[in-house]
Amino acid sequence: MLTAHKIKILQSLDKKKFRQKYNLFLVEGNKTIKEIPLSRYKIQEIFTINPSELGIDGVKIIEISDSELKKISFLQHPKDSVAVCELLEPKFLADVPIQLVLDGIQDPGNLGTIIRLADWFGIEQIICSEDTVDFYNPKVIQASMGSFLRVNITYQNIENYLQNSTAAIIGTDMDGENFYQFDFPEKFNLILGNEGNGIRPNIEELLTHKITIPRFGKSKSTESLNVSMAAGIILGQIFSEK
Repeated sequence: MLTAHKIKILQSLDKKKFRQKYNLFLVEGNKTIKEIPLSRYKIQEIFTINPSELGIDGVKIIEISDSELKKISFLQHPKDSVAVCELLEPKFLADVPIQLVLDGIQDPGNLGTIIRLADWFGIEQIICSEDTVDFYNPKVIQASMGSFLRVNITYQNIENYLQNSTAAIIGTDMDGENFYQFDFPEKFNLILGNEGNGIRPNIEELLTHKITIPRFGKSKSTESLNVSMAAGIILGQIFSEK
């Protein structure tokens, strides 16, 4: 049974300050939870309505009711289990050939989708600006569908990082080169800008190449692509050439 105090702590983990205070975050759904032991993350405990479906050894598993699950879940329609996991110590992977660099991404769904894309295309690391949404946000974790377990995500002063990077720095711009005709180098940073404002001017000045996704449709009502959609299109083209 869950105590009122425990419920209050778990509910507070939707906010970054409390995730940092308790050094904890939540992962929901048996499918993703079963993958956690294969990663660097450590499960502190699991609350579930059906312990027999998990099959995870060496972890404290507590059976709860449907009503208790609803109290601790951040989903509109709660799944089967909630795992309480410990935050990882941040690390930086040096000399990664292709990196995504996120400049002020604010929407959790976008970040979660970008993490899934990185996982799908085998990109080992995403570098986030310090004001990018926290990837431990429950909506990011849910949108990533378990991919956060396999992609290293680090928060940096991206201006400092890019100034010291020896790799090409590629960003999207309406006046950039048609990316279908662009010859992507073996090693580069792909910059993805904020949903409303794009890449910041100080970061744009550091770009070594500017690319654009050409519009084939005649409608002018669509001003731009969603950042995660743009990332998927660009990565699909990059890896189709490899």
